[in-house]
Amino acid sequence: MVSRYSIVIIVLLCVGCSVNPVTGERDFVLMSEQEELALGRQHSQQVMKAYRRYDDPELQQYVQSVGDRVARVSHRQSLIYRFTLLDSTQVNAFALPGGYIYITRGLLVYLNSEAELAAVLGHELGHVTARHSVRQHSLATTTNIIGSLIAAASGVQGAGQLTNMLGTGIVRGYGREHELEADGLGVQYLINAGYRASAMRQVISTLKNQELFDKKLAIEQGREPRAYHGVFSTHPDNDTRLQQVLSGAGASSVVSGTTGQDTTFLKKIESLTFGDSEKDGIIRGRHFYHPEMNFKLTFPSQWLILNKPNAIAASTPNNDALMQLTLEDLNKKITPKEFLRTRLGITKTLSEKPFSVGQLAGYQAIVNGKTPYGQGKVRIAVVFDGLRAFVFFATTKRADRFVEVDKQVLTSIKSFSRLNAKDRKVAKELKVVLVKVGQHNKSIKLLAKNSPITHHVEDQLRLLNDLFPNREPKLGDLIKIVR
Repeated sequence: MVSRYSIVIIVLLCVGCSVNPVTGERDFVLMSEQEELALGRQHSQQVMKAYRRYDDPELQQYVQSVGDRVARVSHRQSLIYRFTLLDSTQVNAFALPGGYIYITRGLLVYLNSEAELAAVLGHELGHVTARHSVRQHSLATTTNIIGSLIAAASGVQGAGQLTNMLGTGIVRGYGREHELEADGLGVQYLINAGYRASAMRQVISTLKNQELFDKKLAIEQGREPRAYHGVFSTHPDNDTRLQQVLSGAGASSVVSGTTGQDTTFLKKIESLTFGDSEKDGIIRGRHFYHPEMNFKLTFPSQWLILNKPNAIAASTPNNDALMQLTLEDLNKKITPKEFLRTRLGITKTLSEKPFSVGQLAGYQAIVNGKTPYGQGKVRIAVVFDGLRAFVFFATTKRADRFVEVDKQVLTSIKSFSRLNAKDRKVAKELKVVLVKVGQHNKSIKLLAKNSPITHHVEDQLRLLNDLFPNREPKLGDLIKIVR
């Protein structure tokens, strides 16, 4: 006998089918196009709260025009597509339901032709036209519903959780299929828009090289590596499935070397910000400068500094000690000591005392508390500057190193100050500059001399110019450097 729960499941599976605009086949979705567009509008607002547009109207218009050219030959041409260049160092591009497509300047700076830009935007278009996010959302929603029904029918409370976990596994399993489908669609759109299809493979190779470089950094910094989309376990040159998809869509597995440089594109992105933005703060060696917020800080020697959206963090090279700086607004006339008590909730301390940084008042304490390494000692300090409270936290993995590290941390905290005229000259964004390769600068080693890039200069210049890991530029080529 068919139970009422089975009937509900069958109904869900039947009603949720709609025709995929790309394949013409029926997909299981629980979201209408209007709901998809509404979801895109909602999430686009959240994206712009987390990021901001790159402040270059001409470059924004250029990105939109390239996206429009590809979108005109794609599926779902009735949608209005919005292509936005984000002011972020992340090497990334992504799409929201309904046609909101984003690329970061952190990715754009590593591209070397308009065809490669079109390939990135075409890939993200593929996610939208094939309704990948909608299909994933529908599958996840259904597994939740089915899990609840099974739990209700069986009386086993864990059944819903178990089914949800299985559903999540299925959704994650579709990641590779969706990425490969988006690559294939992107290649079709490239060809139809008049670009060379091999640009898609070139972009994927560029992203994989970024991942290989980040793995190298991650080992040095004692952290997990980051990966764009995280799809390919091998290099794209050796990924059979990817080569089959691209070949089937018309992309050669070997990038043609006869196309020459796209000097028009290179000149479009000349002056693009490389690395930190003045709006977010500038890292120069051990020093952090924030021109807009008017402060600077010097971190302990050899510590790795990370400029996050809501904090400045630093850690030892082997990641066994860390410190973090956050900013809080002051809404009430209280002392730094009262701030620790009322705002941070610090009531029990191992030691505490007031201190000053120049003319700025502060208060410091050591407490026992939870840390990323477990329970341990934590240094907490707050410095008042006008209506702002700068809050410092620091801790160590090993208890026997706390005193040693704490001295370095206190030295760093006491280096806090406002910027002077010399600081403001140093705290300038780095920009992409084009130079022609001649006898005087015919190697990456020569081009790397006097570079303001602070680490792995040759690797980074090779990544910028698609020469990673060990190729050299050709005489007469335009090369991107940083000044």
